[in-house]
Amino acid sequence: QLQLVESGGGLVQPGGSLRLTCAASGFTLNYYAIGWFRQAPGKEREGVLCISNSGDSTNYADSVKGRFTISRDYNKNTVYLQMNSLKPEDTAVYYCAADSWCSGSSMGYWGRGTLVTVSS
Repeated sequence: QLQLVESGGGLVQPGGSLRLTCAASGFTLNYYAIGWFRQAPGKEREGVLCISNSGDSTNYADSVKGRFTISRDYNKNTVYLQMNSLKPEDTAVYYCAADSWCSGSSMGYWGRGTLVTVSS
């Protein structure tokens, strides 16, 4: 079964950076589109960024433009979410998801998430 594992979350001060990693267990991530989503306390899950299997990215959230980037390393079979200039409102559990294409919240396979807390 396709399993995704997120890592790299933690506590960071406002203005700081984190890089999240999405890795696969038991399958080749390279064949799939991978999306990053987040859910803040008391809010609905929202899309952040998505990258196709060919490397084209889609931005779901205007609030992260110019601060977050998505990339993938085909050699390492991983996808990254680089988050810069972090703000307290970026605090959330971040999830990666996989599917044949970037299809928003209807993507079929999900990881369990990694918590990002932005606070001084």
